[in-house]
Amino acid sequence: MGFTNKLCEYRKKRRWTQAELAEKSGVSRATIAGIESGAIKNVKTDTLLKLSSALNAGVTKIFFLH
Repeated sequence: MGFTNKLCEYRKKRRWTQAELAEKSGVSRATIAGIESGAIKNVKTDTLLKLSSALNAGVTKIFFLH
């Protein structure tokens, strides 16, 4: 299964900026921007869990399903 990134889509559904997601998740805005742009490809499990928890969605839905 290939890595896909729907982080931006989920964030925008909540009408949150990257800064708002950073505040709610405890993940830096720079990291969120890197993940959304594809510049960061290897994301730590802890980061995936923090982001998915803040967005109230499963890690698989945000990061792995096509």
